[in-house]
Amino acid sequence: MSTVSLRSSAGRWVVTSSILASAMAFIDGTALNVALPSLQRSLHASGAELFWVLNAYMLMLAALILLGGTLGDRLGRRHIFMTGIMIFIAGSAACGLAGTVTMLIIFRIVQGIGGALMIPGSLSLISSAIDEAERGKAIGTWSSVTTLVTIGGPILGGALADAGLWRYIFFINIPIGVITLLCLWWKVAEQEIPADAPAQDYPGAVLIVGGLALLNFGFLRVPVAGFGSPTAYGSISLGVLLLVAFIMTERRSRHPMLPLHLFKNRTFTGANLLTFFLYAGLSGSMLFLSLNMVQMQGYSQLESGLSFLPFTLLMVFLARLAGSLADKYGPRWFLIIGPFLAGTGMLLMSLVGQTTGPSSYWTTFFPGIMVLGMGMTITVAPLTATVMGCVGSQLSGTASGVNNAITRIAGVFAVAVFGALAVVFFAGSMQPSLQELSLTATQKTAIMAQTANLGDAAVPQGLPHQQQQQVIQLYHQHFIRSYGKIMAMCGLLGWLGSLMAWIFIKSQKPER
Repeated sequence: MSTVSLRSSAGRWVVTSSILASAMAFIDGTALNVALPSLQRSLHASGAELFWVLNAYMLMLAALILLGGTLGDRLGRRHIFMTGIMIFIAGSAACGLAGTVTMLIIFRIVQGIGGALMIPGSLSLISSAIDEAERGKAIGTWSSVTTLVTIGGPILGGALADAGLWRYIFFINIPIGVITLLCLWWKVAEQEIPADAPAQDYPGAVLIVGGLALLNFGFLRVPVAGFGSPTAYGSISLGVLLLVAFIMTERRSRHPMLPLHLFKNRTFTGANLLTFFLYAGLSGSMLFLSLNMVQMQGYSQLESGLSFLPFTLLMVFLARLAGSLADKYGPRWFLIIGPFLAGTGMLLMSLVGQTTGPSSYWTTFFPGIMVLGMGMTITVAPLTATVMGCVGSQLSGTASGVNNAITRIAGVFAVAVFGALAVVFFAGSMQPSLQELSLTATQKTAIMAQTANLGDAAVPQGLPHQQQQQVIQLYHQHFIRSYGKIMAMCGLLGWLGSLMAWIFIKSQKPER
């Protein structure tokens, strides 16, 4: 399939199908984040199990997404894209029917496998099919319209969770996925695969999947077992060794699945470092912001979802403009200013203490959310266009897979490490205050054990009413203090992403 104009019928169908598939994944993620408190109560999930509901999906996504990108380049982008959508639909249906938190975690793994084949395909189709001069605008359109389509994600998730219908967050993927498959089947042609296309790099595939899976599994064990756990650091160490073996294999391979010469390009390297730091900060901040609002600040889950509306509206109305301006003037200053603003927004939200609830939203969380939203709006389309513009169209799936893999690894890293740190901060902050209460050693131990559940910590039974209220007050006070520390760290990661752009992205146009 040769490149086409964004204004042509073929171009519009390519962008439409990419938008629908991406929106399906985005709705799933944004709605589920808001509904986590309801899910935790419904399935009686511990804090560690709650993190696994999120990370079972991201673990498989991070492990397989690079493989998904290269399979699209070598076996046909539309074919692999459609396969991923079908698996994602099946996993979503199974998640909606799961009766226990264990079954939900297992079916989230299936969703992750489908997502690994589906997510790189959306941007890869756009990059390989749309004319280079309009690619930034196409990606900006993809960014703004997927945001518009998913604007109801947090709102829908909150409404369904408040009604006890959180399972429908998964069921809604089914009709969207079916419509996307029909669009791809009837309206999007498969890109011609060159007759001399290289064979799949199976040794590289095994090493990268094993390395990423073990690395991310190790990070996920940290909140449960601690930083000193042999399971955690053993998995991380073995994962690093497999990744080193992968790099050595790719250097010798005649047809590597990850051409290492891509990283000789300063812009490609810098854009991916920026991606890691910015999305690690974003993932951690969005998770803890939702938990804080619902479990500590008195927001309903619907009100928590609505609180992100300003962020979403900025993306809807300005992301396409940011993509077009980056095409015209080059991406460098967009990628310096955007992450800096995003980090500043997270830092502003780290300063919010106990509030009076939704009535004080406009003077507490709103300013930080607006600054964060403006930063992400300035960043997303120029960043994606920069990554995809660093390579030729024949490697667009690989480039998309690399950047998406880094985004997912950053998310797993953030949830795992910040989840562990939040428990450490929460318990460490609670301990001195708890000593001031007239409680037995057994009661204090039971109260401290609940800190592993973070915002869902429950007062142990048997305490007098006055002491129950004191413990509840301590839980609120020290969880919010821990939240502030996590949000500040997330903000610093955003600033670090800005620094990566300053150092690495020098050219006004993406260098090839």
